[in-house]
Amino acid sequence: MCGINGIAALSVQTKVSEQDVRSMLPPLYHRGPDGGGVYLDPGQRVGLGHTRLSIIDLAGGAQPMHNEDKTVWVTFNGEIFNYVELRKTLLKEGHRFHTHSDTEVIVHAYEQYGDDFAQHLNGQFAIALWDDSRQRLLLVRDRVGILPLFYTSQGDRLLFASEIKALLPQLSEAPRISPTALDQIFTFWAARSPNTLFEDIFEVSPGHMLVLENGRLRESIYWDWHFPEQGDYHQGSDSDLAEQLYAILADATSIRLRADVPVGAYLSGGLDSSALVALIRRHSNAPLRTFSIGFEEQSLDESVFQKQMIEHLGVENNRIFCQNRDIAENFPATIFHAETAILRTAPTPMRELSGLVRASGYKVVLTGEGADEVLGGYDLFKEAKIRQFWARHPQSEWRPLLLKALYPYLETSGAQAKTYLHNYYSIGLDKPDQPGFSHLTRWFTTSQCKIFFSQELNARLSENAVDRLTEQLPAAFNHWHSFNRAQYLEAKTLMGDYLLCSQGDRMLMANSVEGRFPFLDHRVIEFANRMNPRLKMRALNEKYLFKRAMKDQLPRQILERHKQPYRAPDIPGFFSAHPPAYVDDLLSEEKLKRYGYFDAQKVGFLLKKARRGNSIAYKDNMALVGVLSTQLCHYFFIEQFSQTARETGASYPSLTSQ
Repeated sequence: MCGINGIAALSVQTKVSEQDVRSMLPPLYHRGPDGGGVYLDPGQRVGLGHTRLSIIDLAGGAQPMHNEDKTVWVTFNGEIFNYVELRKTLLKEGHRFHTHSDTEVIVHAYEQYGDDFAQHLNGQFAIALWDDSRQRLLLVRDRVGILPLFYTSQGDRLLFASEIKALLPQLSEAPRISPTALDQIFTFWAARSPNTLFEDIFEVSPGHMLVLENGRLRESIYWDWHFPEQGDYHQGSDSDLAEQLYAILADATSIRLRADVPVGAYLSGGLDSSALVALIRRHSNAPLRTFSIGFEEQSLDESVFQKQMIEHLGVENNRIFCQNRDIAENFPATIFHAETAILRTAPTPMRELSGLVRASGYKVVLTGEGADEVLGGYDLFKEAKIRQFWARHPQSEWRPLLLKALYPYLETSGAQAKTYLHNYYSIGLDKPDQPGFSHLTRWFTTSQCKIFFSQELNARLSENAVDRLTEQLPAAFNHWHSFNRAQYLEAKTLMGDYLLCSQGDRMLMANSVEGRFPFLDHRVIEFANRMNPRLKMRALNEKYLFKRAMKDQLPRQILERHKQPYRAPDIPGFFSAHPPAYVDDLLSEEKLKRYGYFDAQKVGFLLKKARRGNSIAYKDNMALVGVLSTQLCHYFFIEQFSQTARETGASYPSLTSQ
């Protein structure tokens, strides 16, 4: 992957300068340390910038890149995995190529297919394409949102870039944190696309294309998650469908091994990463190196399963060990790269893991991200299924006890425990057909963190985050099976806006590493979306068809182990014997009041509990991480705006020079 940026004029009187375009490059150097370039069109209507991470055609893939007569130019971040096949097709149509890079297929695909060119791309991408003959700019983001692309207007110019930091050198003043975005983060874990944490800075939504023409910006959707109406599913035996799923996954994996540099893989020890590594081993003869994380807290550590897969497949493995104090020490860098507030520290170890990948001499890793969303693997889907069953007889005493099958460690025999179980999981039970039913318990828990919002912030909130989401759901949503509705919500809230961004691309590219995601190949998604939900979850056995497809390649213990979601330690590292100074400073009463987002007194009470070493509730744990990360965002991007706008690559303003 790489970093892209650019400026486009919104009026005929405006001219774009090469110097301004170049000023946006330094904040992107960590995304593309291997080279860079700038294109300015003859009429100075648009300027395109690029920082390169060399993966394919190391000698000939420099950008911005053009077609034969230099009328179409592109700056591109990502990979087009079917570029080999697409190149052959375009050659037959008479197009002439001057490189062997995947980038060049983009300009020729645009020439051949017009605005439909993205439909022909199998990949992960953020594309800025300038058609000089028609004086139009296209901004395009991949189907599921693996790669970021941000934009804003400044006067009569449109600015765009792979990261918000690259917009700052061209802003006349510091951005402002959006109350609406904070409300969404403290509900869904992330601001909902196209919103970002900052007012008037937006992102191109997944599967969307923006076209700037004649000074006007219009938006279109070229791809979305679609599910059939109930009953209109794939036909065939479980065995036949498992074979078809395997074939698609195998090809999705194989084409993601295309590179002119070594390719590695993440191995957590869970089903998804284990299956991915098994697929790589079966369909590639190249030596394979895997990368894993171990944790100080035993409840989070999966080392025993990682070791089992390493021995089973005979792969070489590099591993880091994450201690609680590592979280606190590295959290500011996490937020600087994420460019948003977050409620969990989980991205921090992922940034450390990508650092291990880079230090080991690798630029590319494959990961199992997306399998749970696509194939139905989360406990949340099981919860929703049980709650749907419970809703048919809401007075039942035994139906809610099925939740114990998900969480056997829950004590449900006492009266108090039963009351808690009933009150928590019965949220929305009276309306099981409401659009957000599957996610209401999660959203309710997260929303309780808003009790720490200041009066000033609450006064600026003008809409309910959940109501706004449900208003924007597609018209066909209510005709889908309840399981598929849950999948859509998960993909459109948590996966695209948090997992693939804050925990994915931003933590990978902080260390100049490209992640590739076979389970998010659009062919895999489209095949899975037409599967009968019973093939995704049979009774409470998640990913039934996927397990059947992989049963001959994985140890039984891996196939049958209970889903363990990736988590990292949160509070303990921030309040150890020697906590980092920035925590006390940013959570001080003075800073909380000055920044204005949170109630200093309420946060103070929570801090006292944490400092005493008291066990604090799950929601309070999220709240404290959310408050601290918001304070860090304000410090980096508002208080230290001028310095951040001048920083190069992965550096950030010191937290001790205040």
